[in-house]
Amino acid sequence: MSKKLNPIKVQRKLLEKGIPIFSPLEFRRLFDVTENAASFFINYHLKDDFFIKLKNGLYALKMHPPSELEIANRMYSPSYLSLEYAMMYFSILPDTVYTVTSVTTKQTREFVVNNVSYTYSKIKKSAFKGYLRKSIHDNIVLIAEPEKAFVDYLYFVNLGKKVIYDRLDVSRLSKSKLITYAQLFKRKSLSKLVNKIYDQRRRSKTIIC
Repeated sequence: MSKKLNPIKVQRKLLEKGIPIFSPLEFRRLFDVTENAASFFINYHLKDDFFIKLKNGLYALKMHPPSELEIANRMYSPSYLSLEYAMMYFSILPDTVYTVTSVTTKQTREFVVNNVSYTYSKIKKSAFKGYLRKSIHDNIVLIAEPEKAFVDYLYFVNLGKKVIYDRLDVSRLSKSKLITYAQLFKRKSLSKLVNKIYDQRRRSKTIIC
């Protein structure tokens, strides 16, 4: 006999279990229902705005939407927050960043959810390190360490895919960590760039590149 799902109970259980984002498979396992029952319930309640669709196969509660950071981690996996967004979070970059930037080992992608752009830039598997699980605004997310976010960013500068920002604060970064992370990319030119930018910024308030 198939279970009859109650929207209020579904909402309560998702919140109690701390599941802001779910796939149909996760929904099935959580509520112990068939594939057809899960699909029908999700699609039916998308129409009445009980659920929202983040992308194909990924959903959330309309009344309790996930944070941008939670969406970023789940939208495209494996990935972790890095580059400009992480540098802004760690005050390396003083400017406001409106795109939520991450790195991944998969192909470069971009998604737009609720008018927010989420970008995922591809890096080598050997360099997919240097991130941590961190509580940010009561959300547990994967985000690069400050030094790794900076090196990830300079990797794309080195490839000619990003431009260097005029204002970067490296005063709280560990040079030894920067060098270690740069070596993961196995590009001598990147290691040289990391040293150059770090040393210039330590000597001057403005980077000249």
